[in-house]
Amino acid sequence: MDKSKTIAITGATSGLGQLVATELVKQHTHLILTARNKERAEATKKMLENINPKAKIDFFFGDLSLMKDVKRVGEEIKAAYPRIDILVNNAGLHAFEQRLTSEGFAEMIAVNYLAPWLLTNTLLQTLMGSENARIVNVASEASRNHGELKLPEDLTDVSDFTAKESSIVYGKTKLLNIMFTAELARRLSGTGVIVNALNPGFNVTGLGRELWFAPLLERILKFLHIGDPRKGADIIIRLATDSKYDGVTGGYFNVVTGEPIIPIYPGEDKIMQNKLWSDTEVLLKQKGFVE
Repeated sequence: MDKSKTIAITGATSGLGQLVATELVKQHTHLILTARNKERAEATKKMLENINPKAKIDFFFGDLSLMKDVKRVGEEIKAAYPRIDILVNNAGLHAFEQRLTSEGFAEMIAVNYLAPWLLTNTLLQTLMGSENARIVNVASEASRNHGELKLPEDLTDVSDFTAKESSIVYGKTKLLNIMFTAELARRLSGTGVIVNALNPGFNVTGLGRELWFAPLLERILKFLHIGDPRKGADIIIRLATDSKYDGVTGGYFNVVTGEPIIPIYPGEDKIMQNKLWSDTEVLLKQKGFVE
């Protein structure tokens, strides 16, 4: 990989995002990382600098559940960097109860789907400033358990759900990531920017932090070598940097094999992909986050 690459990663102070950053920093890459917590950001920066003292690491702070923060962070990055080579939309959340943001969005939809949509669109010009930019969206095979997709209703659905029902809502947000990826790839055709989504597999880092038994379960699964997050990080890094994916765009790829996956309906439906894009744009315009 070209050592002068500039790579932006969301959710890089823990989990898959942190693992991706620890691998990429070895390659003298310039890392642009987002974070909410300054202490965790400092700890992450120190860890990365220990791996590579020559690395350039810049943090931008914001709450990715708030579109005003997503927009501001995107604008700050854009102002600081005329070119970004790789954007990894990694930050995600599995909430076990419905929570609304101060902007009126359901938190899971906001973090998992609206945030990457808005950040990506805010950074498009800086990505186009690179000769061969890549966008990598972390989706999931949890998308197969999404209930029924209703647009535009699902984008503004704030109804309560149980811990059990939360899996359907989470799955739906991941289906939206896959559909967004395919539509964005078409819209970026001819620009040199490619965009792909991936299934990182079952990862212990993805366990709901809100479950009281999650730390115990995480230790058990690690002991049994189940849900190794390094495999999830590996497919993210491959899609971001491997020459195998040069010119490959609009795909959805599996952990370990790196092979394409056919998403569940309506993941491949071009009409629904286009409707999702339009409905998202209208919603964010109404709220004043898109011009």
